[in-house]
Amino acid sequence: MNIIFTEHAADKIERRRFMKDEIIESIKFPDITIKKHGKYYYQKTLERGKVEIVCERTEKHIKVITLYWI
Repeated sequence: MNIIFTEHAADKIERRRFMKDEIIESIKFPDITIKKHGKYYYQKTLERGKVEIVCERTEKHIKVITLYWI
């Protein structure tokens, strides 16, 4: 499945000092996945803290909307 990043998400990756590989890995292998209001919330504990990634899914791709530390 193809993972694409919105401009907003790409900006947050840079500002919050994430690496794209960390985000992709967190989506593929999350600790927790929550679905609400038509969006998917992937949570993963990294060495530096816990991240939540908000996405929209279709059959062909996952679109990363935003991400943040929780």
